Amino acid sequence: MHLQKLVTLIEANADELAGMMVRKVRESPRMGAYHRFGDDELGGRARLVYANLGKWLEDGSEGQVEEEYFKVGKQRHDERIPLSQLIWALFLTRRTLWQFVERQGWGTIEELQRNLEIELLVVRFFDRAILHAATGYESAGTGPQTSRHSEDSPFWPGG
Repeated sequence: MHLQKLVTLIEANADELAGMMVRKVRESPRMGAYHRFGDDELGGRARLVYANLGKWLEDGSEGQVEEEYFKVGKQRHDERIPLSQLIWALFLTRRTLWQFVERQGWGTIEELQRNLEIELLVVRFFDRAILHAATGYESAGTGPQTSRHSEDSPFWPGG
């Protein structure tokens, strides 16, 4: 699947992806601070990532990613979301995206190769988003702490 085709597919299915993300947040004991938000709020936050993926993956988008996710980090700090839960939310957003992409299937080895190249681009975007969100969070001062989770809770909610 070509990058633009995949991005278009993801952006067109941003609502479905956001719904998947909301379910995962609700299932995850590691996301307790997010449980106080309604489904519409959580879905809207996830939808913004998926609906704008093409913009975030463009060459030269580093400044935009830094600005946006620095603000996200500060906002989550102000909402008293522990940093670990902010990072976990971004991990879950990425994982949900790739579960969706994997369900689309690959017809040939060449498509698999292109999808792996696309996955690398997406991973790099989320790495930058996590870094800038954490930097924005830290710039806001001392934040809330999270508690440790038991070993028997699943690492990835919903698969």
